[in-house]
Amino acid sequence: MYEWHKQIQIIVNEIDECIKNRNSEAITLRFLSRKLGYSEFHTTRKFREISGMQFRDYLRHRKLAFALKEVRDSERSILDIAFDYGFSSHEAFTRAFKGTYGVTPSEYRKKPMPVALRTKINLFDRYFFGFGEIGMIKSADDVNIYFVTIPAHKFLHIKNYESNGYWDFWQKQSLIPGQDCETICGLLDSIKGKLDDDGGSEANGGSGQIMAYINDPDGRLCDWGIARTECFGVRLPFDFKGEVPPQMLMIDVPEAEYIVFEHGPFNYEQENRRVEEKMERAMATFDFADTGYCFDTSPGRIIYVYHDPERFLKYIRPVQKFVSSITTINK
Repeated sequence: MYEWHKQIQIIVNEIDECIKNRNSEAITLRFLSRKLGYSEFHTTRKFREISGMQFRDYLRHRKLAFALKEVRDSERSILDIAFDYGFSSHEAFTRAFKGTYGVTPSEYRKKPMPVALRTKINLFDRYFFGFGEIGMIKSADDVNIYFVTIPAHKFLHIKNYESNGYWDFWQKQSLIPGQDCETICGLLDSIKGKLDDDGGSEANGGSGQIMAYINDPDGRLCDWGIARTECFGVRLPFDFKGEVPPQMLMIDVPEAEYIVFEHGPFNYEQENRRVEEKMERAMATFDFADTGYCFDTSPGRIIYVYHDPERFLKYIRPVQKFVSSITTINK
């Protein structure tokens, strides 16, 4: 079965590339089926079996997701955008747009609101299937460690008090109506102005969506000996005034100092586990001597995790000024 997951993932990746390059002619079932060496019937059946949706429905919703962002962010005419994404007319695009998002493109442009976009599906993940790493290559990049001051901002998120890691988080969230991965990632993807948005469309992959842990006495005790609540969301400017989806939480995060543990690009399939272990060791063994700081584990402080193997893996942990017992006694 996992071999077919890999094959369908090739189609999914090709679809996004063709949409980005405005190459709608190449996004046909016939073209993609021939690329895999299978019949159209067999490919479409497997696509539906594995992804849970028809090929044509997935393609239409991905086109609309790309088009919505252009409606939101550009001043191009609705008709030009419609043609670019393969719609035959202004009317056809408007019908599809309203049928999916509940508003017309013109209405959305005037008043953008959070809507659940169809994010790129990830059907093949070695860790999800329990295969672990393949091959053996040596990483040339070590963990870089540095301090930063992060300005005040807002954090829009959902959270789970019991989850333990990314996959477990989404498995638990899927049991809560409106909190499943597809809905939440789609809503977050539609929000304009995310501080970490580099134009990507996958969670933790340049779309501004990140995992986080909030120090919380009511949360789950982690390996660091800290009670924390696992979260998923986006950082937004402190003056953000947009609409907050009803199933999400918004908190203010004041300006503060953090320590960053950063690993450079790595091969996800071959190195992810070892890179994670290397990062854990770096954080556990870091010597704060002569820095004047220590980890800040006080309630409410946030740890951000950026996992984008093509660029980096970063843990951004809050710190506070260290006050020695000798200094306290002398005072």
